[in-house]
Amino acid sequence: MNLHKPTLLLMMLLALSTVSGSGCMSAYKQSVGSDAAQIYTRIFLIDFNTAWQAVLDSLKNSALDVSNREGGYVLTKWTDNTSERNFTDSFGGANAYLLAQYRFRVTVAKGFYNGKPSVKVTVQKDQLVQRDVLEGWKPVETDSVDENTLIYRISRLIFMRSKVNKFEEEKTKRELEGTKF
Repeated sequence: MNLHKPTLLLMMLLALSTVSGSGCMSAYKQSVGSDAAQIYTRIFLIDFNTAWQAVLDSLKNSALDVSNREGGYVLTKWTDNTSERNFTDSFGGANAYLLAQYRFRVTVAKGFYNGKPSVKVTVQKDQLVQRDVLEGWKPVETDSVDENTLIYRISRLIFMRSKVNKFEEEKTKRELEGTKF
């Protein structure tokens, strides 16, 4: 009986250390200044050119700071969204912001998915806020609406382009069959 008590005690200590070591990790990361950015990804079974053009078209209303096709990287300029942040937070318990700004980082990478050529599109939104003049800019987590909306826009543009390309190929095929070389 005494032989089983140390084993039981050891198992309980192991379980307790596992549970206590995994909790509140995100709060710890934020307290030490770790990058708490959220990254949203989607894989498309389409060629790189179509995906790249869809990304550029979906960011048409944003001013681009960096657009590197070879690297597959797009970075928008900082956009002021103070009024939107203050409007959405006015019903909450948070203080109003003096200034708020955001920018998008989008990467487009070639790859293979289940043996088929694919493109991985990654969207990240950097949101900075300033509560008063002396505080400076502080990064905050986003609500993921803008990131998911951007990925949705990209996916719809890719879908529409693939349908148009398919119809054009069928039309060309019918015209070639009608000419009978």
